[in-house]
Amino acid sequence: MNPIQFVHLTDTHLNAPDKENLFAKLQLADKVRRVFSHIHQSGLRPSFVLITGDLAHEGDSADYAYIRKLVDEGSAMLGAPVYVILGNHDHRAPFREGYLGETSSEEAYYYSHTIDGLRLIGLNSQIPGHHNGMIDDQQLSWLAEQLSTPAPRGTIVAIHHPLSTVIDMPGYDSLQNVESIRDVLAGSDVIGIMAGHVHSNHVGTFHGILSVAASGTAFGGELAEAEHFRMFDACSYNVVTVDSNGVTVSTIALPTSNAEIFRFPLTALAEQR
Repeated sequence: MNPIQFVHLTDTHLNAPDKENLFAKLQLADKVRRVFSHIHQSGLRPSFVLITGDLAHEGDSADYAYIRKLVDEGSAMLGAPVYVILGNHDHRAPFREGYLGETSSEEAYYYSHTIDGLRLIGLNSQIPGHHNGMIDDQQLSWLAEQLSTPAPRGTIVAIHHPLSTVIDMPGYDSLQNVESIRDVLAGSDVIGIMAGHVHSNHVGTFHGILSVAASGTAFGGELAEAEHFRMFDACSYNVVTVDSNGVTVSTIALPTSNAEIFRFPLTALAEQR
C-alpha cells in the first residue's frame, strides 16, 4: 500500500491587506505564502492540504475572499486541493459569501471527501460568540451515518477544538460534548483527529485514536507565569503520513524571531465561554 501524505495547517488568523487590527503588522499572509512555498520547495507532493480553523480573525466577506485567493494560489503551486474548516474566530455567513461564493447563511459548515482512498471529514465546532466549542446534534447524526461505512484507507476527522484537554487553562481548549463525540467515533475507522486552536503542538491519543492539535502559522502560544498566556512569533505546519504501519506526524517549524507579541490573563478566556 503506497503511503498517503497530507499537510495540516491551522490558525492563520488572516484579514484583507487593508484592514487595521491587532495582527495587521504581523504580515500573517506572508507566513502562509512562506509555508506553501516551503512545502513546494521541499519536494513534498501532498494529496491535500487541511486548514483546521481560525482562517480569519473576526473576518468579513472581503477578508474571506482574500483568504480564498491566497489558498487558491497555494493550491495551484502544490497541485493539491485545500480543505478548510471554521474556528471560533471565524464567521459562517461571511465565510459562505466571501470564501465559498454562496448565499449568506449561518448554517454549520461540514463535509466529507475521499482522497486517494482516505476519507476526510470536516466538522464545525463553533458556538457563535464563544471561545469554546461543541458539535451539534445534527452534525453528530450525520457523522454517525458517514462512519457507518468504512473508507478504504480509514478516516481523518478535522475539528478546530481539540477533543483532549491539552492545556490546563480555563476555557482555552474546551469542547462541551466530548463524550457524545467519543461515542460516535467508538468502533469506527477513524485513524486520526486533526485540530488547532491552542497554538502549540500536542500529539497524543483520544480513546486510542491519534489526536493532533497543531501550533499554526500565525503565532505560537504558551503559559507564562501562573496567570497569563503569551503569544510569540512562530510559524509551523505538520506533514501527516498514512501507510500500512499506521499514521505519523512530522512538525516543520520555519525560522522566526520567537519574539513575544502580547500576553493576556487567563481569566479573559474564562469570561468568553
